[in-house]
Amino acid sequence: MNAFPQTQPLANVVQGIAPPHSVEAEQSVLGAVLLSDKPMYQYVVADNLRPEDFYLERHQHVFGAMLDLYRESEPIDVLTVTEHLRARGLLEAAGGQSEIDGLAASVPAVGNLRRYGQIVKEMSLLRRVLTATYEIQASVHNHDALPKEIVERAERTMLEVAHDDSTKDFRDVGAVLEAEIDVWQTLSTEGVQLTGTASGFNDLDEITGGFQPGNLVIVAARPSMGKSALVTNVAENVSLHPDRPRPVALFSLEMSESELAQRFIASNAGIKGDDLRKGRLRDERKWKRVLEAASRYSAAPLFIDDSSDISILEIRAKARRLHQQMLAEYGGLGLIIVDYLQLMRPDGRTDSRVEQVGQMSRGLKILARELEVPVIALSQLSRGVESRTDKRPLLSDLRESGQIEQDADLVVFIYRDEYYYPETTDKPGEAELIISKHRNGSLGDVPLVFQGEFPRFRGMSREQA
Repeated sequence: MNAFPQTQPLANVVQGIAPPHSVEAEQSVLGAVLLSDKPMYQYVVADNLRPEDFYLERHQHVFGAMLDLYRESEPIDVLTVTEHLRARGLLEAAGGQSEIDGLAASVPAVGNLRRYGQIVKEMSLLRRVLTATYEIQASVHNHDALPKEIVERAERTMLEVAHDDSTKDFRDVGAVLEAEIDVWQTLSTEGVQLTGTASGFNDLDEITGGFQPGNLVIVAARPSMGKSALVTNVAENVSLHPDRPRPVALFSLEMSESELAQRFIASNAGIKGDDLRKGRLRDERKWKRVLEAASRYSAAPLFIDDSSDISILEIRAKARRLHQQMLAEYGGLGLIIVDYLQLMRPDGRTDSRVEQVGQMSRGLKILARELEVPVIALSQLSRGVESRTDKRPLLSDLRESGQIEQDADLVVFIYRDEYYYPETTDKPGEAELIISKHRNGSLGDVPLVFQGEFPRFRGMSREQA
């Protein structure tokens, strides 16, 4: 067993005042386990106590020994803990035999044992806040990063403390598989087809199983092909789902919130976008449809940020805050959309556009993993598509960075034949979603109907028409 990090130097951080801790609560927890190993399950599994949660180093060693014995299904008492520490040369660091004996004699009322474990955890949390505060303060004084980077780092650190997940470590593959098998069994028994956030397009969801938590989805196409229309439709379908609406965060770097509002109402009400923009709503039936659509959206968990000059650090910070706000009612965000990738402002000092775009792409992937929420990012394609006879996009057409392809879990291209051949196409109003990369699934094409006057996409099946 390795020695655990010493926490006591923090005692001298603020004019000799010791950081938050409770020696009595720590002694009570350890003493209770020495007398009966039954509380160990509570402390390890429910309270998630770790050796580093104890303030005194000797208590860290004692609880570490208990944890080793617990994992090995060995009995935990004064004798076994003492011998375990002695065998690893840690008995003296743990205070010696007299310390172990003293812990067993210092147990208060048994009915309060759960509370003592909670106190130890709470004091540990406060010390981590204190440590994070001084690390942030040091960064500010040392000017070791850009101001916005320091702010983003501070926010991330505090969220890690709040979630208590910054010490995430290796997991045994057996434990991972055990949890996954339970999920698979539930899906099989209940006949569940979707494991992620449904796009609202049945044929697409059939291939993807929905947009998966932690995945980065790239939707790419040439300008005016319908990228923004597609993701606004997805945002509409997710946030207005009749049975289970999920919160959507939409970062629109290209369109204003007013333009987006027009698109949402036009699509949902079936009113031509041009009629909305020009106020051609004298028809009472049209006006009624507009008001009904507006009423539906007023209750939808759909949130728009139309900052046109925003960096990946700012997007991550804003998404984290909104995710926190949505936890109580919805369990967090259901989807994050960025429209679009190449318009984001670079954070770093690099002059290479390829490196800048790669940094943004990687940042969005990290955000998806961090919040366990699917992130859809729109991307432009290079002009190389135009020079080919077959205009259907390829992965090599992703503009400015191979890093986009590498980071993406799912790459979806939009192709419309009438975009290139408006006079001669035999597929007017038809569109294809081309799934060219799917890290954990199959590839394929999804036919859709494009209604440019709204603009919106619809599925080919009757229930989506």
